[in-house]
Amino acid sequence: MGEAFLLLTLLASATVRGAAPLVLAALGGLFAERSGVVDIGLEGKMLASAFAAAATAAVTGSAWLGLVAGIAAAIVLAMAHGLACVTYHGNQVVSGMALNILVSGLTVVLGYAWFQQGGQTPLLAGAARFAPIDLPGAALLADVPVIGLLYREIVSGHNVLVYMAAVAVPVVAWLVYRTRFGLRLRAVGESPGAVDTAGISVAATRYGALAALIFGQWRPVPTLGACLLFAFADAVQVRLQGIPLPVVGVVPVQLIQAIPYILTVCLLAGFVGRAVAPRAIGVPYIKER
Repeated sequence: MGEAFLLLTLLASATVRGAAPLVLAALGGLFAERSGVVDIGLEGKMLASAFAAAATAAVTGSAWLGLVAGIAAAIVLAMAHGLACVTYHGNQVVSGMALNILVSGLTVVLGYAWFQQGGQTPLLAGAARFAPIDLPGAALLADVPVIGLLYREIVSGHNVLVYMAAVAVPVVAWLVYRTRFGLRLRAVGESPGAVDTAGISVAATRYGALAALIFGQWRPVPTLGACLLFAFADAVQVRLQGIPLPVVGVVPVQLIQAIPYILTVCLLAGFVGRAVAPRAIGVPYIKER
């Protein structure tokens, strides 16, 4: 029982860490898609941000400068996507796929050219990466059965980005549902023509602002749940590799690695029909003159 509890706790801890980048990306995509722009280029933005952040941190030795570089890379790609889709009314899916393909090749090429490590960035250490943060009370509760382990592994001991992702969920929910900006954002995604007649710039709103988003039904809290579920599936497949299971024995690694993808297909098959997307999503808005 003790080993099983420890395993579940470690899985929960890995789930929290793995969900952080998914949550941040999905919430960013939520803003775009709530405004009516299909953001299928999220994968490309995540890859470009990760590469820019790691490369900058490796060169400068500063995790914070790396974070700024990662954000800047995502903004540049977002503006490129907005230029193609909002300003020139291009196909949003094609634009997103083009960004994904471009970044998947460009990061490898730059990695080869800059670091000569097979297209990868150097391993980060010291100030070049965010260190785990021990929250107050972690040391005091360390010897308390059950609670001490849960607090130390699941709540405490993560880096600043994990806690930023946790805070971002209620903040985004407040912005989307409790502010004038959020009202305009949702209105642009539902009825851009009506918003335009009210004197609000549809293009500006879309500029300022997809399995996790579909499963989350374009709402912040369900999106968080979807990201946690996907991160849990990924943590499970990492832990199960090479471990013999009751009755079946050792499962082939390839099947274990397929768990997150199988889960994604099952969730989309079960929930996509119930998710109601913004009515104007994917439809370029051309202002009547």
